[in-house]
Amino acid sequence: PLFLLLRSLRLIDTYPGLIMPYMTFAMPLTVWILTGSIRQIPRDLEEAAHVDGASRRQSFTKILLPLAVPSIATTGILTFIYCWNEFLFALSFTLGPERQTVPVAIALFRGQYQVPWGQILAAAVVATAPVALMVLAFQRRIVQGLTAGAVKG
Repeated sequence: PLFLLLRSLRLIDTYPGLIMPYMTFAMPLTVWILTGSIRQIPRDLEEAAHVDGASRRQSFTKILLPLAVPSIATTGILTFIYCWNEFLFALSFTLGPERQTVPVAIALFRGQYQVPWGQILAAAVVATAPVALMVLAFQRRIVQGLTAGAVKG
């Protein structure tokens, strides 16, 4: 059904044709992580800001948003990892090598008479490097974001 929908909208082999399914399938994870963490922020902080004369927008930008930054960062990183590693949509919705994602390009490596395992593994290492570096750089934020919505006590 998704392929037929994208074909009727003429989105096969286009970037929006990949971005829309990625967004819709990543949305539940995003909502799940952010809902748990934002519910843990005490409403008393927002009420105190209103008592001090802050508008709803000011209390959101000055109090709630900074407290939610670890969860937002975690959600962004996990969504990036999901989209970076996704295979099925990229294989189904792209036709030529111009718009194929890295996992699809690696899977389609072929030699004439043998499988080029060395090239495939080298490409896999190169494709994994950005994600690994991102996780290493933001590991503290990831842990903070994942534990922000946890039940404590």
